[in-house]
Amino acid sequence: MEIKRVHVGGWFQRTRLHLGEIYDFLREADSPLDLDKNKMIELRDALSISELTLTVDVLEYVLLVTQEGITVRIYEDGLIVLATEHSNDLRADIDSLTDYYENKLSPAFGYIFSLGAPVPKELANIKTVYPYFVSVSDAAVEETTQLFTEFEQEQYFTINHKEFDIYRGDKLYIINQNGVTDEQVQRFIEEQIFLREFRGQMHRYLNLHRIIWEKVAVVKERGSMTGNEIGPFKGKIEQYKKTVDFIGVRIDQMGTYLHTRESIANKDTRLAVFEQVLGYKHETLDDTLEYMKDIWALTQKYVDSANKLFADLQAKSTGSSVKNLTVVTSMGVGATLIGLFTTDSVPDFTIFGVFYFLILAGVGYSVSRIMKWQASRKSYKIGGVELAKDI
Repeated sequence: MEIKRVHVGGWFQRTRLHLGEIYDFLREADSPLDLDKNKMIELRDALSISELTLTVDVLEYVLLVTQEGITVRIYEDGLIVLATEHSNDLRADIDSLTDYYENKLSPAFGYIFSLGAPVPKELANIKTVYPYFVSVSDAAVEETTQLFTEFEQEQYFTINHKEFDIYRGDKLYIINQNGVTDEQVQRFIEEQIFLREFRGQMHRYLNLHRIIWEKVAVVKERGSMTGNEIGPFKGKIEQYKKTVDFIGVRIDQMGTYLHTRESIANKDTRLAVFEQVLGYKHETLDDTLEYMKDIWALTQKYVDSANKLFADLQAKSTGSSVKNLTVVTSMGVGATLIGLFTTDSVPDFTIFGVFYFLILAGVGYSVSRIMKWQASRKSYKIGGVELAKDI
């Protein structure tokens, strides 16, 4: 068996505008935004670029080659694919690609796109897990099995074709070339990375829907809460709403990328031989995307209804506190008026009067604090229409 190349990659929504910014950064450490020039130079230098070209194709892409021999293709729709020729150590090849992606490329792109709408922490904290694609030739079944064992990977399934074999695990794909060219394999790997990343994003969104729904439901199902609990939880609901709205926009964008990729794949003769593997993948992902849109619309309605509910509760709690303060203030004003109307002379300024005023002020403040505490401890019923959970 001859191990030829190792590929790894990822995808997140981008456009031709972003690709232009990436190219300017890679070429001259430049950006149209107000970013630290010295930091950009430092990040660019860390990439160890030996070759850089912008290629106009069906999808434009930037081709970057490092001094260590790593090839990086960055497409205008956000697909990034890294590849390296096999050395004598496959694990070292994988570690090299992963290190370059995580510790050099990602920080650089993260900085040049650091301005604008922030990514919610629920998404920012997700650790990416890549599929590693290893292209080989003249591989026997026993040899591929040994590779899975070496990397402690369970083999999920095998696809046999007269021109190729595919052995798939969780993080390891082995493609045995029996007749397909390196260019065909590269093109197939790019499409597989896109499809896997697309599916992975939707799965993360589905899990976030479940997590956010449960966090809101746990409080709504309590039936009641005290006044001092309303404010903090309303703040959490508003954070959930920001996350839900952000992801909703991302989900709405995804269909355009999928349809473009599907159109290109259907016309690409290099992928024709892989029809057994890629057939209907785009169509089934489109069905899943429509399902996610419906689920996310339901999630948005649920969070919006919870936000309105707790806004009403907060208004009720605030109104109760204001009412109590009004009572205290009215009592003080009333006592002052009674004193004025029952005397026939202008009051004299005395030390006793000062102490008397301070005592009244202290009593008023204490009563105000007690009423405010009572209002914060008052229980408010949590109402609203319960919606069935997605299963």
